[in-house]
Amino acid sequence: MTDGYDAGFLATPLPMPKPALEVRELTYPRFSVLVEPQRRLAAVTGVNIDGARLVDVPRTGDWRLDPRLPADEQTGPDVYARNDLDRGHLVRRRDPGWGSADEARDATEATFFYPNAAPQAAGFNQSKELWLGLEDHVLDYAETTDQRVSVFTAPTLADDDPPYRGIRIPLRFWKVAAWQSPSGLAATGFVLDQSELVDTSEGLLVAPPLGAFRTFQAPIADIADMTGIDFGALPDADVLAAQAVRPAGWRTLATADDVIL
Repeated sequence: MTDGYDAGFLATPLPMPKPALEVRELTYPRFSVLVEPQRRLAAVTGVNIDGARLVDVPRTGDWRLDPRLPADEQTGPDVYARNDLDRGHLVRRRDPGWGSADEARDATEATFFYPNAAPQAAGFNQSKELWLGLEDHVLDYAETTDQRVSVFTAPTLADDDPPYRGIRIPLRFWKVAAWQSPSGLAATGFVLDQSELVDTSEGLLVAPPLGAFRTFQAPIADIADMTGIDFGALPDADVLAAQAVRPAGWRTLATADDVIL
C-alpha cells in the first residue's frame, strides 16, 4: 500500500488538491486519502482510473481500521452501528481495479479501509445512483482521448455539520474529475447534498420520508470556496467555464445526460 495517487498519471501533471488544515496522508494502490484527524474523516481522496485496463473482479474485502492511523483519528464501526448511516465509499471500489487480476483485487479490497468511508444517509434512490455513476459518465467521455481519468472526492467538512457519536456528519460531498482532452487538461465538479436526510437533533439519524439526495454540477471554483481546498490548475480547466456557464450557477442533475462536458 505504498504507491498511492500518481500526479503524473495524465499527460498534464496534476498534484492532489491541498486542504488548508493539517492532514494525515495514507497511500493505497492507485489512490491516496488525506485524513483530517480532528474530524476523523477524509478531507481529500484522489484516485487514478485507467478505463482501458479496468478488470471486473468479484466484490471482496471487509471494512477495517487502517493500522497506520490511531483509531481515534478514524471514523470506525461504532458510528455506523444501529442507525440509517451507510459507509459511503469515497474512492469507489472499482475505480483502482485495473491492471492484472491480482493487482485489481488488491486495489479494490484496499478501498474498504475506514479512512476511505464517510457517513451517508441510507436509501438508494435515483439521485444517489446518479452520484455513483458520474465517474462512469466522465470515463465514457474520456475514452475518446487517452482513457484515463483522475478523480478527487471527499465530504465537505463544514463547521456547522451536525454532531453525532463524537463526529460531525457531513451534509455535502464534492467530486472533481479531470482528464486529458485534445486541447489540454479538462475537469468538472459535482456536489451531492444530503441535508434533507440528516437529523441528529435527538441524537439519532433519521431519513425523512420526503427527503432526497440532490446532485449538482458546480463550478470547481465554488467547490474550492466551499471547502477551503486549493485545487491548483483545476478551476482554470473547468469545462463549465469553457461553456460560458454563469459562474455562480449550479446545475441540478436528474440524469447523466444533464452533465456538461
